Amino acid sequence: MANSTAISVPRTDTRRMHGAVALVLALLCLPPLAAPARAQTVPMEAVVAVVDDDIVLASEYQSRIKQVTQNLARQKVEMPPQEVLARQVLDRLILERIQLQMAERAGVQISDAQLNEAIGTMAQQNGLTLEQFKTSLEGQGESYKALREQVRQEMTLQRVQQGNVRSRVQVTEQEVTDFLASEEGQKRTSAVYHIAHLLLPLSEQATVEDEKKARAYVQSLRAGLLEGDTFERFIRTPDKSQYPFTGGDLGWRPAADLPGIFADAVPKLEVHGLSEPVRSPSGLHLVKLLEKRGGSGQIMQQTKARHILLKPSEIRSPEQTHELATTLRERVLAGEDFGALAKKFSEDIGSQAEGGELGWVNPGQMVPEFEQVMTQTGNGELSAPFESSFGWHILQVEDRRMQDLSEEMRRNQARNILFGQKYEEELAIWLQKIRDEAFVEIKI
Repeated sequence: MANSTAISVPRTDTRRMHGAVALVLALLCLPPLAAPARAQTVPMEAVVAVVDDDIVLASEYQSRIKQVTQNLARQKVEMPPQEVLARQVLDRLILERIQLQMAERAGVQISDAQLNEAIGTMAQQNGLTLEQFKTSLEGQGESYKALREQVRQEMTLQRVQQGNVRSRVQVTEQEVTDFLASEEGQKRTSAVYHIAHLLLPLSEQATVEDEKKARAYVQSLRAGLLEGDTFERFIRTPDKSQYPFTGGDLGWRPAADLPGIFADAVPKLEVHGLSEPVRSPSGLHLVKLLEKRGGSGQIMQQTKARHILLKPSEIRSPEQTHELATTLRERVLAGEDFGALAKKFSEDIGSQAEGGELGWVNPGQMVPEFEQVMTQTGNGELSAPFESSFGWHILQVEDRRMQDLSEEMRRNQARNILFGQKYEEELAIWLQKIRDEAFVEIKI
């Protein structure tokens, strides 16, 4: 059975929820959808547009223009003409109104737990705790409460878009194969390395004896690093010995863009591995592979798991759903068959008929809440009930194995690239369609 169950949401999808401002700016690049609207001063509570059963107020319109203008200035992006910016902002607000009305009719809601997770991820991506993130926002004159509502709205819009567009996008295995055979596909799916290095400066004119001593020192340092000393300590705090090091984190580099002196050494390293000393005109280097994506040798742990999903509804509250999950767990512990209970009670349409079986799950394949519990659950063990964005789960880990996922990961990477390209094309078509079908009256 394929692992594309209701909870197997690609993590790239969840990340897209967190860039509220980025999404606004991206959609400003859409082709014009409405008649040009020149920037002008209008009374703050005046109506600038009627959109089906909703309206856009001048206060919101002018606030959004100000926000986008500040963001463009902060990012040092060239400002478009004011009348173009004003028109595109109004078009964006009209599209939001149309989609939010669709969300209301469909009963789309973003829970506080989902919102907290999204904002927590935003903070983490900025290297901050949630409290630090709040403080930073307030220091910039921003409202944390307003940010929460903005992110909630963007998550709602994304739910509506995905619900209407994802089913229109299909990527065939032949398309994946053809893409991987193309020059673009080979370049975009090749290995990417996150590396750091230490450099002991040594002149090209150094004597044989000086180089011998320096190399012996680097070798002794390498031995210490292999025994547990931290590479990062030397990056942050230069060595105070007679051989002071420089260097640092070189970031992510595709294989084709590795510095020439590292091109042979890096692909041979395991993750967290350390090279032998590498000589360059500048001196002696030690290179560490911090992370790796793509390429060959992607040995990863897979988990074979099954679960029961219970979703709150109009006739069953979240508390009652939790209670039912707890009861089902107790029944399994008392000896009832997990698969039989999953077939009867689970509301994951992708795995229900298979007794909750998810097959072999790869790291990062499931949503974070599910991934965390699955990682912490031992072989043969049953988890306590836990909540994700999809509802309440209990899961059982059946087995674990190490597997070379190199080719599978390349194909998944190619599939995601192609899906993303097609999705953006279909999204633009769908947005134009709903705009054409809506009743819109522009008042300015």
